[in-house]
Amino acid sequence: MTEAAELPPAPEQARDVFGDRFTDAVRYAELLAEAGVRRGLIGPREVPRLWERHLLNCAVLSEVVPEGVTVCDVGSGAGLPGIPLALVREDLKITLLEPLLRRTNFLTEVVELLGLDHVTVVRGRAEEVMGKLPPVHVVTARAVAPLDRLATWGIPLLRPYGEMLALKGDTAEEELKAAATALSKLGAVETSILHVGEGVVDPLSTVVRVEVGESPGGVRFAAKRAKAARTGRARRRR
Repeated sequence: MTEAAELPPAPEQARDVFGDRFTDAVRYAELLAEAGVRRGLIGPREVPRLWERHLLNCAVLSEVVPEGVTVCDVGSGAGLPGIPLALVREDLKITLLEPLLRRTNFLTEVVELLGLDHVTVVRGRAEEVMGKLPPVHVVTARAVAPLDRLATWGIPLLRPYGEMLALKGDTAEEELKAAATALSKLGAVETSILHVGEGVVDPLSTVVRVEVGESPGGVRFAAKRAKAARTGRARRRR
């Protein structure tokens, strides 16, 4: 058996980014390095770079998330970017959406241990919860799927005029170009590539922002959303 890599000390930037929640951020890093690796949620090779590549890389997403909004982190996995975002932004109402039981169990444990009262864990796929969860202002995602596929899952969960923020790597521009037609059909009205984390992470974190108009998901999902809403109302009346 390969010996587990040791979690390095938190860099000085982490104290500035997480502020009063720095101790909780350290505990989360420890959980990822221990239980996260043991349960197969992250690879052991990621442990030495947990702070720079994962926690801080995700926390700086907060720079482009509006104040006081609702957020759904699609395919949350081990809680990235949702939990770092929750640690730095207690003004947000965040849903961690994840289909796999072993991951939702881990997320629930982390949320309870860290006292993240503004975070809810939901087990399910994005296409299954549409109409069951209230539409959100912002959808976040990281390393879930190529942009065109991610958009078909994330955009229909948005409120009108909401936005999807996807953390991407060097292929962001290529993915955005390749997904242009699909995004248009899903109701996207504007797209952009942002770089965040100046003075915190190097290289900067790359975020693809997709803003939607009055019909998130486009025509394709309008009927599906209406049907899900009618079903929900019928269930509540019973």
